[in-house]
Amino acid sequence: MAGMPTLRLYNTLTREKAPFAPIDACDVRMYVCGPTVYDFAHIGNARPVIVFDVLFRLLRHLFGADHVTYARNITDVDDKINARALRDHPDLPLNEAIRAVTEKTAERFAADTAALGALAPTHEPRATDNIAEMVTIIRALITRGHAYVADGEVLFDTASMPTYGQLSRRPLDEQQAGARVAVDAHKKNPADFVLWKLSSHNEPGWDSPWGRGRPGWHIECSAMSNRYLGEVFDIHGGGLDLIFPHHENEIAQSCCAFDTQAMANVWMHNGFVQVEGRKMSKSEGNFITIADLLDTERFGGRRWEGEVLRLAMLMTHYRQPIDFSVKRLEEARGLVRRWADAKLAILAAHPEAASAPFALAQDSPVLDDLNLYPALTGLNGLASEAMKGDLAAASAFLGLLDVLGFESIERHAQATADLDLSLASEGEWADVAEQVEARRQLLIAKNFAEADRIRDALSARGIQLKDGKDPQTGERVTSWEVKR
Repeated sequence: MAGMPTLRLYNTLTREKAPFAPIDACDVRMYVCGPTVYDFAHIGNARPVIVFDVLFRLLRHLFGADHVTYARNITDVDDKINARALRDHPDLPLNEAIRAVTEKTAERFAADTAALGALAPTHEPRATDNIAEMVTIIRALITRGHAYVADGEVLFDTASMPTYGQLSRRPLDEQQAGARVAVDAHKKNPADFVLWKLSSHNEPGWDSPWGRGRPGWHIECSAMSNRYLGEVFDIHGGGLDLIFPHHENEIAQSCCAFDTQAMANVWMHNGFVQVEGRKMSKSEGNFITIADLLDTERFGGRRWEGEVLRLAMLMTHYRQPIDFSVKRLEEARGLVRRWADAKLAILAAHPEAASAPFALAQDSPVLDDLNLYPALTGLNGLASEAMKGDLAAASAFLGLLDVLGFESIERHAQATADLDLSLASEGEWADVAEQVEARRQLLIAKNFAEADRIRDALSARGIQLKDGKDPQTGERVTSWEVKR
């Protein structure tokens, strides 16, 4: 499109940055691997959610919200899910037990991603709703000579694809088995991976031409991406750990089944997440879920707001590793609160700034492979110029300062705060409403210094103010609560 800023993206497939040119500018298509919902999502899962949400927002800004299709799957069939179902629901039939596990974990994932400020994808398909599509692709692979049946399994024949390994750039003889099963003698090549495997009586299964069974891990994403985005689409994303074997095997399945040269034109991968300098693992005792951070005081002895977690992830370039720490979260929280105060002052003086469009400069660093650091530094500058309306538009574009809403920025303390308030004597808080109203009038009059004095005085007494807008009239409203 003429006059459109040029977006440059790093492509794992080519190992270089290049201008992004969609296949169809009227329908830009992106697929990102979502969670396997055997447990609550951890902070490693949070990073691709946030990274590709920023890319989704950027693509919508460049090409139009109606011209971008984003699919992110949910894997709800997996051996880990089976084990969890048998452990947690031993009295239920297996399929019911699996559904009980995956419904709970998928609902929590949706709540967590919303708290992180992520827009809902256009499509969020479940693996179990796409079994027929998987069977169709496996049939095509067998017909084209790229798959074979052995010992009750259907396997992909890696030797049948001369370009196998192009994404990870691993020689075939150095590759390990590309599936969540052991290497067996019935494989033609150790790198061959399972497309369909038989199910025992205590495992979930579906009828197929090869017997009652269940899909291999990789075929799921080939089926879902093809159903919602087509045989070849623009961008495929995920974590660095998925390059091999998962994404490598997706490419093999899709290209060989559909006789195409590519599955996606651009492959993007975010870096790893460590916790306090160590690899995250349950054995290390540092396995942190998003729910842990939002709803408990497990990490750093406090709860953390979703927008704080989002900023903590965005403070490092998406391809670099992150050391997730209490210090990083504290820094992010300080910035969020400073920017929120500035944004409130801006909206108080200029309510129209709330709907101001965001203008992206032709040379914006964000267009250079999502280089957000200058943009975040720029928010600091805008916050220091408290009357500049660009802060409102820029922060909204990045998904910041609008995650929880100002009226509920301390939502996790609400229950305790309400309890504290109910126990307080009426006389102790009788003047608070008057002080809050006086401050509101000062803000309308743009006397920010005096308004801040009242806010600070109330804060010293343990009163937390929450500014927002009346949804009907658009007028400033302020509520208050007793801090914990």
